Amino acid sequence: MEPQATALLNDPMAVFAFLAGIVALVFWLSELPRLRGFFEVVPPVIFVYFVPMLTTTAGITPGASPVYDWSSRYLLLFALLLLMVSVDVRSILKLGGMALFMVAAGTVGIIIGGPVSLLIFQNWLPADAWTGFAALSGSWIGGTANMVAIAESVGTSADAMGPVIVVDTVVGYGWMGVLIAMVGFQHRYDKRTRARTAAVEETNRRLEVLRREQRALTLRDAVVMIGMGMACAVAVSWLGRQLPAAGDPTIISSTTWSVLIVVTGGLALSFTPVRRLELAGASNLGYTALYLLLAGIGAKADLRAVLETPLYLAAGAVWIAIHVAVLLIAARIVRAPLFFVATGSMANIGGAVSAPVVAGVYHRAMAPVGLLMAVAGYILGIYGALACAYLLGQVGG
Repeated sequence: MEPQATALLNDPMAVFAFLAGIVALVFWLSELPRLRGFFEVVPPVIFVYFVPMLTTTAGITPGASPVYDWSSRYLLLFALLLLMVSVDVRSILKLGGMALFMVAAGTVGIIIGGPVSLLIFQNWLPADAWTGFAALSGSWIGGTANMVAIAESVGTSADAMGPVIVVDTVVGYGWMGVLIAMVGFQHRYDKRTRARTAAVEETNRRLEVLRREQRALTLRDAVVMIGMGMACAVAVSWLGRQLPAAGDPTIISSTTWSVLIVVTGGLALSFTPVRRLELAGASNLGYTALYLLLAGIGAKADLRAVLETPLYLAAGAVWIAIHVAVLLIAARIVRAPLFFVATGSMANIGGAVSAPVVAGVYHRAMAPVGLLMAVAGYILGIYGALACAYLLGQVGG
């Protein structure tokens, strides 16, 4: 979209404040008792993206602004660092082999399904559709943070992101509904496949040590998180620009290098006392930065791009079908019960918000297992999505 010199707001600080206000309003509304059910069906993320798109279309915010460039470069790295520092890798490793195998199988299904689906539909989609598929692979392996990271890495345009956000919500939550509806078949499935149902109870026993207490955010916590996060974001951004791009089309860009460095470094820090910042809400601060960034991406988008959504929805359905086929094959290999099939799928497609819900529907006490399986998928996300992006680039680039 071309810059709108006639936009009502053009000062970068005014634009940032307006977008921050939108994000705040969306999340405030999402917690109102009367609207909570609505936002469980239509998640806040879709409003965080599309409301700024509408304000730009209406001439309130500009289609281009220095604040969009600044947030893409630094807020993403700031968010990823705090999210990765918060990961409890030791607890994830206690999940057991079957749970981790099913999460990995779901990731492989996404990596395979994306290029195959693009190959089927690419003649009816824009030339840069592969970059949108790459962003979607990030979401369906590791959640919103990975979606934004991959989008920045491969240069997904704001217009290409519009249909992707719709597909992520409609297909992703539609599949979640199917998984919940399948709960009545789990005993029949497990009996027919002679599944090792004892593995569910064994996994639950291993996670009894996961109880931990949150503490109130202190001034020291806030200063450390903001100072450490922004200093690392600037340093890593500079370091990424010193490294060469790779791939044809480009998959490993300077942004990709920065993302890989901050994700890997953040995971390393999660083994140190720095991870205790999560007790004060480090991941919440990371998601705050992420949603501010997503609002800026939405403000750059062209509303007309969403008209291509039906084709993207069909492609997304085929993609999910391939993902499920891989999961079912993997389940037969290790005789995994339907619980691990459903939770392993939602750990990828839905992430940390949806996986505990699905896990709890299948086994009421197993929601923490769903959460940790989702976090395991999140760790795989950035690396797996880059592999998927490479394959997508070969098909459609």
